[in-house]
Amino acid sequence: MNAPIPAANVINLSDTAPVSVRARRSTQPLPSPAQLRHQIPVSDSLDQRIARQRDAVRAVLCGEDDRLLVIAGPCSLHEPDSALEYAERLAHLSTQVNDTLLLVMRAYVEKPRTTIGWKGMLYDPHLDGRGDMAEGLALSRRLMLSMIALDLPVATELLQPLAAGYLDDLLAWAAIGARTSESQVHRELVSGLDLPVGFKNGTDGSVSIACDAMGSAAHSHQHFGVDELGCPALIRTQGNPDVHLVLRGGSAGPNYGPDHVSMARAALAKRGIDARLIVDCSHANSGKDPLRQPAVLESVIEQRLAGETALRGVMLESHLFDGSQPLTGQLAYGVSVTDGCLGWTKTEQALLHAADRLAGKAAALR
Repeated sequence: MNAPIPAANVINLSDTAPVSVRARRSTQPLPSPAQLRHQIPVSDSLDQRIARQRDAVRAVLCGEDDRLLVIAGPCSLHEPDSALEYAERLAHLSTQVNDTLLLVMRAYVEKPRTTIGWKGMLYDPHLDGRGDMAEGLALSRRLMLSMIALDLPVATELLQPLAAGYLDDLLAWAAIGARTSESQVHRELVSGLDLPVGFKNGTDGSVSIACDAMGSAAHSHQHFGVDELGCPALIRTQGNPDVHLVLRGGSAGPNYGPDHVSMARAALAKRGIDARLIVDCSHANSGKDPLRQPAVLESVIEQRLAGETALRGVMLESHLFDGSQPLTGQLAYGVSVTDGCLGWTKTEQALLHAADRLAGKAAALR
């Protein structure tokens, strides 16, 4: 048994002066996750819709629903009006392709940076370096709720674990990026989430780190964290059974072809993990050329038509217009300010073509 702490060593915070700490930082209070959820709540009807959306994504990933999961949207959201216009177009397209494609809105509000740069709407919603995170959190939450109200499932990348509690009740799907799949903190976070989460392969193209991450996140954990009030807490998780692998290519090139898919299946089978794969049509799989994404999608469709059952979904970086633009001067409407995107016209054409091809196979089987 530990000896009691001597009374002389017990600090009464109310009787002490502020402690001066040498640090190259300053702090600014933010609302807790509970406060923001109270200020910008989810209605009962939308809460039930989100639950149904998560179940729909799970059904596709588990093979109970033979549709193709498609997570499409801007590389990162930076402009509410263009983001909502894109979402409205995607929601309309969903009504046309819903028999064969399950469309999910890519609503990324955090942007991982290799060195420095704009970190996303959540961190800098005014695009001017002020770093108004309180407004960024609120704007991100309101924007996602508006998308869900269009009957669109919402997806994002969970980059900063402390930010997840502000948004995770809205998500139908989430990703852990190539640079964070190895992080123990992210694996612990995912193990406590009640939604499907995809781990991307490493930046070198290897799937081993992501496979390890999936095994860890599917397991229960006890870990340090913060509760909904923002207080330090011991977090106990049950494990997430809905984790899966996202192939995004790597430094050695793309990894979406039949041989790569076969190797990914084998790596997962070796660890006793079900082969549920999503192909990211962007990044190294497209050679960082957004206009090549339809060719990657076409390969996935060809493989599915040839009988490859492990391929359950794709990701597309897509905005209203092709390409990207620097964050300087007057910004063009509907053009990405981070990675280059495929414009809406080409996105719509590619998805309608994919839906037609998959519908043709379904009709042939009937």
